[in-house]
Parts: sequence; C-alpha cells; structure tokens
Amino acid sequence: MPVPFTPSPRPTLGVEWEMALVDRRTGDLCSSAGEVLRAVHEGGCDEARVTKELLRNTVEVVTGVCETVAEAVEDLRATRELVRRAAEPLGIELVSSGTHPFAQWSAQQVTEGPRYAELIERTQWWGRQMLIWGVHVHVGVSSVHKVLPILNSLLNTFPHLQALSASSPYWAGTDTGYASNRALMFQQLPTAGLPFQFDTWAQLESYVDDMLVTGVVDSFKDIRWDVRPSPANGTIEVRVCDGIPTLRELTALTALVQCLVVDLDARLEAGEQLPTMPPWHVQENKWRSARYGLDAEVILDAAGRERLVTDDLADLLERLAPTAARLGCSKELASVAEIPRRGASYQRQRAVAAAHGGDLRAVVDSLVAEMREG
Repeated sequence: MPVPFTPSPRPTLGVEWEMALVDRRTGDLCSSAGEVLRAVHEGGCDEARVTKELLRNTVEVVTGVCETVAEAVEDLRATRELVRRAAEPLGIELVSSGTHPFAQWSAQQVTEGPRYAELIERTQWWGRQMLIWGVHVHVGVSSVHKVLPILNSLLNTFPHLQALSASSPYWAGTDTGYASNRALMFQQLPTAGLPFQFDTWAQLESYVDDMLVTGVVDSFKDIRWDVRPSPANGTIEVRVCDGIPTLRELTALTALVQCLVVDLDARLEAGEQLPTMPPWHVQENKWRSARYGLDAEVILDAAGRERLVTDDLADLLERLAPTAARLGCSKELASVAEIPRRGASYQRQRAVAAAHGGDLRAVVDSLVAEMREG
C-alpha cells in the first residue's frame, strides 16, 4: 500500500501535551473531560487545540504548526490557561506525568466513540490498563528519503529522552521501582513500542500493507511506535516522553528533540551515513532507562560501549549547541542540563513521598503545584 509522505520544507514543530484531570478535593482522577472540553470550546478555543483521549480523565493540548520552540511553548501556555480557566469552576486541577500515583485503572471511564470501543474490545485487560500520559513532539522533514535514516538514528538517543522525562514511578499506589513504568506499560498494546528499523520507505509501505490486510490496524494512525513517521503532517513524531509536569521541562525537551532531528538531517545532507545500533541494543537501552532513569548505563554503539546517560548527555548538548543557535533555541536547549541538577520528575515524586511518610496524595499535590508554577 502506498503511504504518501507530504514533505515539510522547514523543520517546523508541533507538540501534543496530555493532561490528567484531578479532583481538587481528593487528588484522585475525575472523568470530567466532556465538561471541560465543552467549556473550553464554548469559550471560543479551536476544537483542534484541545481534544479528547482514550479515557475521560484526560485532555490533550495541541499546538498549531510552529516555526520555533518559543512559538510552540507560547502556544501551549495560552491553550493550557484556557483549559485551566474551564476546569477551575469544576473543582478540577491539571497534572501531567506518566502515571497517576494512586488512581485505580478499574475505576476509569472510557471515552465514547467507535475507535476507542474497538481498541478496548481488542486489547481487553491491557487496553483498560492504559492509565498513562505522554508528550509527542513532531518535527518537519523535507524529504521522504530522509525519514527512516533519521528515525533509525534517533533510537540511539532514545534512553536520553526517556530518562530526562521519566515521571511514572508509581502505579495504583505502589512504587514500581521503575523511573518510567509508562514506557513498559504502553508497549503491551499491539503495534506499540519500538519501531522496526526499515532501510527503505518501500519496506515500510509493505509492512503497513501487511498490517491492513491481516486486520492488525485500520489506518496508519493505529501504528503506535515510540518514534514514528507522521506522513500526513510531513514529520517525524517522537512519542518517547512520559507526561511532563512543567512547561519549563517541556520547553527543554522540545528543543532537544528538534535539535536532534535537524542535526541528523544536516549530517545526511553532508553525505554522512547516520549511526545506528542493533535492535537488541536499542531494546536494552529502553529497558535500562525505564528502570534506572538518569542513573542508567546506556549502550552507545554497535560495538557495545557503555556510559552513564547523564555523562553522555553533557557531550550531546555540547555537540548540538551550534544547531540550537541556528534554530534560535540555544537557551531552551541549555536548560536540558537543569533537569539532572534539579532531579527528574520520578526523583522529585519519590522525594516528596519520602518527606511525607509515603503519602501519595502529597505527590499529587506537588504535581498540581508544578503544573501551576513550573
């Protein structure tokens, strides 16, 4: 099946930020997305900017097509404030993290709609378990021939993105021992998880055709890889990150993703063969960064060299600095280094729990405060 890719002449940005709706009184999730969306849209917000998701405890804030990180962040900030104003009279707070610290999956309500109903019917217990939130960053790519080389090489920095954004240490009231429990939960769905490393677009089209013929998917959108092409948008969509609690961290990680894609694009243009790793190394790196977060020792290359992810991150940021300067996001990229210094969200959540005798309601309160102040 042909999968036409609409090229983007510039490395434009689009960001999707999933937010959970929390009852201000109890700290638990509330299935009030319908009421919040109605209030937002009646207030004049474009329906494409705030959308529904699988569960009724979630809304997603979506940017337009942006030229710079600063533009994307201001877009998100403005729309988030519209959502907050709509949620406030309903007694609802907004949070974004990979999981909710103590909510029970069995108590959540699925959003009405044939696509969601079919997903739950097919995936059953695992589909109902998807009490998770993430951030997706799109970056425009100018040619279909660049998409797969860039995508395959991006997998080398998968653990850096996952470790920096990890915000899901808790699941249904239990500390899982993982920095990102979301990463391993989500890959239980059919077609979710790490992408296949295809060499040519024709191979990807053949895969999509097989998936359609055998009924695994109904459309390309049902392929839920952690990093995937978005052919209609002309982008590579990076879906690695857990829900990100603060706009400041979201800004930093958006800059990092854009710089990574643009750097790889420029290296392709210069005739370089982009570095990749065997799928088994990529898979191991995903597990290590999900388990250990910023303390992960990650595999760097096909030769099996290893390094602490934060040490490698420092060199990566230095290498990307000229790209950031060209894109006008030097300050935003530099702020990535603040995340390990301050502590990633999974570390902050555990610190709050420890300071409050294990009280996970205190963790929710801290996430609410971070969304408001961060």
